[in-house]
Amino acid sequence: MSNQKKPVLRRCVGCGEMKDKKDLIRVVRTQEGEILPDKTGRVNGRGAYVCKDPECFMNAVRKKGLERSLKCRVDAQVYEGLRSYFEGESS
Repeated sequence: MSNQKKPVLRRCVGCGEMKDKKDLIRVVRTQEGEILPDKTGRVNGRGAYVCKDPECFMNAVRKKGLERSLKCRVDAQVYEGLRSYFEGESS
C-alpha cells in the first residue's frame, strides 16, 4: 500500500477543465456578500475556482460562470477588481 495522497482536483469556471487545486485561484463570496480572491483557500463562504490565466478569467466573466457558482449577481466594479488581481497573478 502506498501512502501517497491523490491530488485535489477542482473545475475551473472559465474553461471547465479539472485541474489541481494549487493551480487555481479561489474566488469567494463571504457571508457578508463581499466577493474577493481567496489567497489562502480558507476564507469561509461559497467559492469558485478559476485558472490563473487572465484569459480564462475573462471566459468565466463572459459565460457568467462566477455568478452561477457563487449564486449571486456580480457587479462590474467587482469584476474590474478581480481582473486586475488576475493580471497581477499571471505576471
